[in-house]
Amino acid sequence: MFLEDGNVPADNNAAESSIRGFCIGKHNWHLIDTIAGAKASAIIYSIAETAKANNLKPYHYFELLLTEILKHMEDTNLDFLEDLLPWSERLPAECRKQNQ
Repeated sequence: MFLEDGNVPADNNAAESSIRGFCIGKHNWHLIDTIAGAKASAIIYSIAETAKANNLKPYHYFELLLTEILKHMEDTNLDFLEDLLPWSERLPAECRKQNQ
């Protein structure tokens, strides 16, 4: 089967570049010695990379997530999460990188 979409890159350099820092740092993460720790690390890393891919500042985005989710711990309605997705237009401006 041939790929017919010319917008798809012929290599995976972008994917390899995005995980390079993670792979280099993993040798220093001796505290991640359990499956639960590895899962938590993967989730956090995934959120950070998704934030970067959506032109967000990861620190500010995590700060927003932790603040807003804490406010809704007793809620049974999780609709507020839609506004916290990295591609949401409702995210505050301080979470977004400036266009260059």
